[in-house]
Amino acid sequence: MSPQLTEFGPIALAIAVLLLVVIFVCLYIQRRRTGAALRQRYGTEYERVASEVGSERKAQEKLLDREKRVEKLDIRELDPADRQRFLEEWKNVQAHFVDSPAEAVTQADALVTSLMQRRGYPVSDFEQRAADISVDHPNVTQNYRAANAIASRLGKSEVGTEDLRTAMIHYRALFDELVQETGAVKKVAA
Repeated sequence: MSPQLTEFGPIALAIAVLLLVVIFVCLYIQRRRTGAALRQRYGTEYERVASEVGSERKAQEKLLDREKRVEKLDIRELDPADRQRFLEEWKNVQAHFVDSPAEAVTQADALVTSLMQRRGYPVSDFEQRAADISVDHPNVTQNYRAANAIASRLGKSEVGTEDLRTAMIHYRALFDELVQETGAVKKVAA
C-alpha cells in the first residue's frame, strides 16, 4: 500500500467511530424525548404500563402502538340529539343512586360503554377499551379502571356505599370527557 493510504486509515477509522457516536447520541436523545413526551401525556397510565411490561422502552412501544391503533378508529363527535340523550340518561342514573347505589353503578358502567360505542370506540373487551380511551383521555383512564374494578366486584363480594360513590365519581369523570364537544376528533378517510 502506498504511504498516503495508510496515513488516512486511522483518520477514516476515527471519523467512522465519531460518526457512530454522533448517531448513537442522536438516537438516545430522540428516545429520551419520546419517553418524556409519553410520560407527560399519559401520566399514571405510563407508569402502570411500564410496571406491567417491565421496562420503559417496552411501555413506550406499547403506548405508541395504542396511538397507531386509535388513529385508525373512526372516533367521532356526538350529534346534539345523542349528546342530549346521554346527558338525560346520566341524570337518571345519578338520581337512581339514592335508592339503589349498586344498580346505579351497573347502569353507569353500561351507559359509559354505550357512549364509548356511539363515539366509535370498540367495546368488546374492557382492557382494550381502557387502552383505547387512554390515548385521547389519559387523565381519567386510571379512574375508569378503578370504577370498573368496583363494578366487577358487585354480586361477588360486599361493596360498601363509599366504594359505590367512588365508582360513580370515576364514571362521571370519563362520561364528562366523552360527552363534551372537543372539535378535535379526527376522521379516518374511507
